[in-house]
Amino acid sequence: MEERRRSVRTELSAELVVKRIDGQSGERVTISVSDLSKTGIGFTCDRELELDAVYDCNLTIWTKEVIRVFVRVVRVEKGADTIRYGGIFVGMLEHDACRIGVYQTFEEYRNKDATS
Repeated sequence: MEERRRSVRTELSAELVVKRIDGQSGERVTISVSDLSKTGIGFTCDRELELDAVYDCNLTIWTKEVIRVFVRVVRVEKGADTIRYGGIFVGMLEHDACRIGVYQTFEEYRNKDATS
């Protein structure tokens, strides 16, 4: 399969609270983040979200800070127990994207030292 990602992906133990921004659904759903980049996110969820819908998200990062972003769901893969989603950020401040980039650089450096 051809790699289409524009940014390095990082696994992150975090949670995301999602709600629709168009007013159709005010329900908050907790999901598990499996990979994160400056441009998008991969996550699993036991609830069904709509493809191409935009969700208002509060992303809790490794520093326990909350970053508010808007995520458009661009990929859905249904499994036996959970549903895996891929989303792109459509509303993220540049300094928040930079914080993710700094973390990725730190993790790459740390992993390089561990294998040396």
